[in-house]
Amino acid sequence: MSSPDKAAPKSGQFADKSLDQALRPQKWAEYIGQEHIKKNLRILIQAASERKEPIEHLLFYGPPGLGKTTLAHLIAKELGAQIKITSGPAIDKVGDLASILTNLSPGDILFIDEIHRLNKNIEEVLYPAMESRVLDIIIGKGPSARSIQLELPPFTLISATTRIALLSSPLRSRFSGGTFRLEFYTPEETKNIIIRSANILGMNIASDAATEIAKRSRFTPRIANHFLKRCRDFAQVHGQKELDLNSVEQALSMMEIDSVGLNPHDRRMLEILIEKFGGGPVGVQTLAAASSEEEATIEEVYEPYLLQLGFIDRTPRGRVATPRAYEHLGKKPKQEGLL
Repeated sequence: MSSPDKAAPKSGQFADKSLDQALRPQKWAEYIGQEHIKKNLRILIQAASERKEPIEHLLFYGPPGLGKTTLAHLIAKELGAQIKITSGPAIDKVGDLASILTNLSPGDILFIDEIHRLNKNIEEVLYPAMESRVLDIIIGKGPSARSIQLELPPFTLISATTRIALLSSPLRSRFSGGTFRLEFYTPEETKNIIIRSANILGMNIASDAATEIAKRSRFTPRIANHFLKRCRDFAQVHGQKELDLNSVEQALSMMEIDSVGLNPHDRRMLEILIEKFGGGPVGVQTLAAASSEEEATIEEVYEPYLLQLGFIDRTPRGRVATPRAYEHLGKKPKQEGLL
């Protein structure tokens, strides 16, 4: 059973809005996992610091909730730099980007989340800013239009995306500091994150309870912390001062999260595939129509984890439920419907 390594916060110390920020690692030693990325970043940071230069532009990609934003904050803290945060959808016009860039100070870090959602016209304005630290702006229209060039201070662009394939090749190539893919966390890493978060929340959590939350967290810290907070609520309402395995299992059962982390929507997708289509193969368009979901939702929300668990396969003819999916749902497979 873990015990807090610092004074437990008083009840109500964390507002809902700041709770996630409180759980975010504040230094490298607290950031669990992604060891290969951290090693590379430490070298980049140390070398740039010794030269007294900003680090080169960085791109992080991977599924949501793995720590891309946290890495950007840690880099800024390590460099002693200010970080300014925006997102692709928030930069609606060229003027929006110009305003952000011209307000940067030397050494600042600009973090753009969801950079794959940048307008292509805005993306082209970003190229010279990244390469040459200049901003080309066209004033006016038609024959009277003229171009002016503004110099920008030395800065670092750190960007994050969950869909790197949507970034144009010219933009990807300009992240000269490196492009890093964040991987899913191991069960042990996820368990350690849960124990650390429990300490910050001022809770004791049994080792087997932390293991159980980790098993159902889709190997994702954001989901692990979400489950931990809901289990804490359950324990508090039932007058428990610590989280044990029984209370965690009851809390997650109320949330309809099963033993491998599937929620009702995941299970419904598998049930439709098995019961309506005999386990497949079935095309994603047909599956979307049968489930009243968008194709993109199936491909981006449901499929990645089901594929990772080995519950479905993608074949040239469509999606197929595997024997593991039948076993998990307690159904008998039709042999002709399986690979």
